[in-house]
Amino acid sequence: MSTNEHPLDALGDPTRRRVFELLQGGSRSVGELASELPVSRPAVSQHLRVLELAGLVTHRRQGTRNLYEVDRSGVAELRNWVDGFWNEALARFKAAAERKGEES
Repeated sequence: MSTNEHPLDALGDPTRRRVFELLQGGSRSVGELASELPVSRPAVSQHLRVLELAGLVTHRRQGTRNLYEVDRSGVAELRNWVDGFWNEALARFKAAAERKGEES
């Protein structure tokens, strides 16, 4: 995960989360995103910058526009991070169930 911004911190903002959700449908420009949000283009650009620093979004130039899209590798890293918590919880549950079974 990026050292600049943790993905969960980046997704903590409702507008930023909505930008991220919109990008799951495919590449979009700042203008396209702004047309679907109650914020200005500069605000959308700021949100995209934070998402990019968190490793969740990437961009590429196409002519005079920047097209933004979900960074699948960043999402995979976030999922692995979350899965680590889930795996730990399952291991603790299994150990507790086995102890309970031995007590019976």
